[in-house]
Amino acid sequence: MYSANKDRYSKMTYSRSGNSGVLLPVLSLGLWQNFGSLDIFEDSRKIIQRAFDLGITHFDLANNYGPQPGSAEETLGKILKKDFNSYRDELIISTKAGYRMWEGPYGEFGSRKYLVSSLDQSLKRMKLDYVDIFYSHRPDYETPLEETMSTLADIVRQGKALYVGISNYDYDYTKRAFEILKELKTPCLIHQARYSMLDRWVENDLLNLIESSGIGLIAYSPLAQGLLTEKYLGGIIPTNSRISKNYGTLRTTSLTENVIVKLKQLKQIACERGQTLSQMSIAWLLKDKRVTSVLFGVSSIEQLEENYQTLDLLDFSDDELNRISKILA
Repeated sequence: MYSANKDRYSKMTYSRSGNSGVLLPVLSLGLWQNFGSLDIFEDSRKIIQRAFDLGITHFDLANNYGPQPGSAEETLGKILKKDFNSYRDELIISTKAGYRMWEGPYGEFGSRKYLVSSLDQSLKRMKLDYVDIFYSHRPDYETPLEETMSTLADIVRQGKALYVGISNYDYDYTKRAFEILKELKTPCLIHQARYSMLDRWVENDLLNLIESSGIGLIAYSPLAQGLLTEKYLGGIIPTNSRISKNYGTLRTTSLTENVIVKLKQLKQIACERGQTLSQMSIAWLLKDKRVTSVLFGVSSIEQLEENYQTLDLLDFSDDELNRISKILA
């Protein structure tokens, strides 16, 4: 029987999400592509257990996570029942809805019909009465934003979620979503955005908006789905790597000669710091205090431990930051 490490909070740092009362671990675990029905359940279970023992209290999902869609939530539901019934109040569990989950006109995007139905299904899969954070996973340019945001507010009032967030929203839609939720007395807790050394679109005004609005930011794909690790430095695609799988969004076309050159240069700085490339990439995001948490996925306990060790060195010298900036320019 699993018994949590009593010292699990001794090293982890927790950061406040905007102006809210919620503290998130600066490292959060995402269950995007390695916790579905195609993966080995006991491996997933051991990763979740070890993450919690390390003080990672936030587990992030979406209705379509797997593969197959929905199966990551089912996996977590089984793990929660087996191991975490007595620890539920120590966990932040989030899920989302926005991408296609079922056939017909009501199976995706941001309508009230879809969001309510999807969350009900997610709760059943995870065997939960509520989630801590429920996100609108992507903007819906055909549905009035007022409908989407009012649905999120109603979900909180119904007790199905404690907080709400948005994900993948551009600047204009983010600004309006914040305003609507504030008017509805259910302020947005957090924005989940793709952000890494190789993908810096949030720096184009969005980070400033998030800060000025008192909202948190959680950065997903901090390792650019594995590009910011050392597995691709030789330009060879390893067997069973994410880029080699026939599902997911990472493609071989992402591994260009220019990217490989940048990775090797970044790796040199990481070596000088006594870090791996992935550790330095995560630390580089956390240097910005507007980033509440960095959300990463792993396929093994070894990867989990490596990312966790990032906490040993988070500071950068001015010289290191200048060199990194030149490489990324």
